[in-house]
Amino acid sequence: MYVGTLSFDLLLGDVRSLKEKRSVVRPIVAELQRKYAVSAAEVDHVDLHRRAVIGLALVSGDAAHVSDVLDRCERLVAARPEVELLSVRRRFHGEDD
Repeated sequence: MYVGTLSFDLLLGDVRSLKEKRSVVRPIVAELQRKYAVSAAEVDHVDLHRRAVIGLALVSGDAAHVSDVLDRCERLVAARPEVELLSVRRRFHGEDD
């Protein structure tokens, strides 16, 4: 069994309220879940208007599959024009851990 996680530290564009923030973050989380069958949620900076951290996790029996899906998720978030990707933290846990 292999487990991969990503956390994205995001700077949001012209967002002036938590309601506007949700309208930016929720579609990203939903698209990650729908396209890649990962567990995803906003996990930090929930009270800040222009910052968000989205975390996701994936479990698979194939290490290459986990790596491929994490790469695709990272590209999807990086390509979103309404957010600036400040940092990405990737963790991978395999059979030897």
